[in-house]
Amino acid sequence: MAEKYDVVVIGSGPGGYYAAIRAARRGASVAVVEKGLVGGTCLNRGCIPSKSLLASAHTLLDARDAAMMGIDVALAAPNWKKIKSRKNAIVSGFRKGLTGLISANGIRIIAGRGVAEGGGMVRVETESGAEQIAAENLILATGSEPAGLAEIPFDGTVVISSDEALDLAAIPRSMLVIGGGVIGCEMACLYAALGAKVTIVEALPQLLDTEDEWVGRLLKREFNKLGIETIVSQKATRLEKTESSAKVTLHDGRNIAAEKVLVAVGRRPVIDSETVESLGLKMNGVSVSVDEGMHTNTDGVYAIGDLVGTTYLAHGAFAEAEVAAANATGGNNRIGDYRLIPRAVYSFPEVATVGRTEKACNRDGIDFSSGRSSFAANGRSAAEGRTAGEARVLQDKSTGAVIGVTIAGDTATEHIAAARALLGGREKITDISFPHPTMSEVLKEAWEDAFGQSVHGPPR
Repeated sequence: MAEKYDVVVIGSGPGGYYAAIRAARRGASVAVVEKGLVGGTCLNRGCIPSKSLLASAHTLLDARDAAMMGIDVALAAPNWKKIKSRKNAIVSGFRKGLTGLISANGIRIIAGRGVAEGGGMVRVETESGAEQIAAENLILATGSEPAGLAEIPFDGTVVISSDEALDLAAIPRSMLVIGGGVIGCEMACLYAALGAKVTIVEALPQLLDTEDEWVGRLLKREFNKLGIETIVSQKATRLEKTESSAKVTLHDGRNIAAEKVLVAVGRRPVIDSETVESLGLKMNGVSVSVDEGMHTNTDGVYAIGDLVGTTYLAHGAFAEAEVAAANATGGNNRIGDYRLIPRAVYSFPEVATVGRTEKACNRDGIDFSSGRSSFAANGRSAAEGRTAGEARVLQDKSTGAVIGVTIAGDTATEHIAAARALLGGREKITDISFPHPTMSEVLKEAWEDAFGQSVHGPPR
C-alpha cells in the first residue's frame, strides 16, 4: 500500500522547502520529492553561488581601489580556482544544513522524479525503481530553467546559460552577454571585474527595462567604468562559432566576436508534462495558472514559485509558499500585493525596488511626486568611496501615501528591506517580504523567532 501524506511537495527550492516546513509546523505529515539537489536552483545554480562569486569580484575591485583609500596593496589578481572552491564550499554547506533542517521537521525527503498521476497519487521514479505515495494535498514547486534563443542555441561550451556561467573552467578573455536583465547585468559585472572584455546586447531600449529610465542610464554609465560595452535596442540574429569562440551578428549588421556567449534572456517554468496532463492543469502560457490562494484548477493541488511565473524571485516563492502551506492544511490565506515583494539586482552598483516605479505611475495615470537623494551627497558614502547612485521615493499626491521606492547604489539590496516598511499596512512579519539573499534577512528571522514562527530556526 502506498504511504500516505497530508502534504506532498514536488521540488525543494525556496518555495518547496519553505512550504514543506510551514505545513509540517502546522501538524501535517509531509514528504518532499526532489529529482536534483536539495535547495533547487536558488541554492545550487542561482542566488547563493552567484552572490558568492560576485562577493569575490567585489573584493577584487576594492583591492584595486585601495590606493584611493590611502592603502598600499600589491597587485590584486583573481585566483579562479580558489574563487570557485569558496563558492562550492558555501553552497555545499548550506545544502547540508537545509537537508538537516527539512529532516529535523519530520519531513521525508525522497530523491527522484515526481509525477502526479491524479487521484491523489504521486509516482516517484528513483534509482532503485518506482515508488507510489499518496497525497491528500499536493504542492507543485518545480521551478524554472534558463530560457533560450532559437537563433543562438545553447551548446553548454561556447554558447552558455547562467548554469554554466557559474562554473566555467577558466575566466574567458571575452564574453558577449545577450540580455540586459537581472542575470545579464550581474554576470556582466562579475566577469568584467575578473578581467574579461564584456559586451551586453539588449533588445529593449535600456538595461533593466522594467525599472525607470534613470536606472538604465546610471547602469550604462557605471558599467562603462568597469569596461562593459552596452548596446541597447538591438537583437542578436545569427551565430557562427568554432570550438572555442563565436561571432554573433546583430540586427543592424554589426558582428561581435567573443570566447563565450552567455544567453541571459530570462527563465521559463519547468513542469513534467505527465503531471499537467494527469491533473488537467490549466496553464497560463508556459506557467501553471493559480488563484490568490495558490490553488490550481484541480482540487487539493497548489503551485508556487517560478512555476507560476509571478516574480521569479526566491523571496517571492517564500511568500507564495506561506499561502499554499496554510491553505493545504486547512487555512484560507491569500497572497498580498505582489508590488510589495522587493526586486533586487546585485550588479555593480546594486539596484532594488519595491512598490511602484515612475513608469508604472505614468502608465496608470497616478499623480505622484518624486523625492530623491544622491549617494554622492551622503557623508558615509563619501567616506566609503561609494558615491554612485541615488534613492527615489514616490508619493501619491492624492493620498499622501508612499507608493514606491527605488534605490540604485552600494548595498541597495540591503536598504530596500527598510524601505519596504514605508509601504503597506499592518501586516504580520511573516507577510513582509525581505529580499533574498541579503543580510537584512537576519532581522526578519530574529523577529519571527521571537514569536516562534521562524522556518529556519529549530522546531518548537
